[in-house]
Amino acid sequence: MEKMCSEFRPEGNKPKQAIGQVLIEALPYIRKFEGKTFVIKYGGAAMKDEVLKNTFAENVTLLRKVGINVVIVHGGGDAITKTSEKLGMKTTFVHGKRVTDRETIDVVQMTLAGKVNQDIVQLINEDGGNAVGVSGLDADTIRAVPSPKAAQLGLVGEVAEINTKYIDLLCNAGLIPVIAPIGFDLEGNIYNINADDAAAAIAVALKAEKLIYVSDVEGVRVGNRFLKTVCKSDAADFIESGIISGGMIPKVVSAYLTLDGGVHKVHLIDGKQLHSLLLEVFTNEGVGTQFVIEIEQDNTQQEQVK
Repeated sequence: MEKMCSEFRPEGNKPKQAIGQVLIEALPYIRKFEGKTFVIKYGGAAMKDEVLKNTFAENVTLLRKVGINVVIVHGGGDAITKTSEKLGMKTTFVHGKRVTDRETIDVVQMTLAGKVNQDIVQLINEDGGNAVGVSGLDADTIRAVPSPKAAQLGLVGEVAEINTKYIDLLCNAGLIPVIAPIGFDLEGNIYNINADDAAAAIAVALKAEKLIYVSDVEGVRVGNRFLKTVCKSDAADFIESGIISGGMIPKVVSAYLTLDGGVHKVHLIDGKQLHSLLLEVFTNEGVGTQFVIEIEQDNTQQEQVK
């Protein structure tokens, strides 16, 4: 008998119906978000662990393939520190922020816009995501002003203005911009900018549907439980009563400033969990905390939770 070109399924190996159910659950979200823009701040363990890095690249590629405009803003503080050490440069922090002198800003520019940025781009492109590396200097994308603490921190800046033309151009071409948070001022100075702040400013400027922080935090904890959704009035009460405290306060405050700027929802998810990005966006339950101005009243569970 000649060799067959057909293929048999092994006995007992039937497709799992649960997989089909998961795909059906994702369908309303795919329809809802097609053509919308997600800004994703990428940081934490998801940038360091090889499995998590590859999973993140797969996830953002899938988001783009189903018609969502994806814009990534990344950190890279650990890489900057390692490069500085290799060059024999001392690294100093004040209240958790890197002191950035003229020599250090060169390292920041070289590391963030170079090695870190291009590594992310390569991983996404290996999955067919068509990513493009961008820094805030390209096409005058991020204009900055010195931080109020510039006397202590040096060339650390805050976002003054986002020029969205280049980002829009890339998204409209079906590409994924991967942005290194470096800014400039009109005097020709280059600034190191906090990636969270840059992502929030870019999300507001793009009028994004979602800003998603991929971090090492599972979400906002209240007692022994994590909040799935938190509205603005409850968040203020939680902060005032001390239920939300410490380093979580600036994250929550920043989320609501972003929402006030016109972004529809802000999400905080744990990048250490495999596929957390897809689970948060495409499932009813999600995996992190979503911040909203107020809870939406709707007849469908999907609209209420997402």
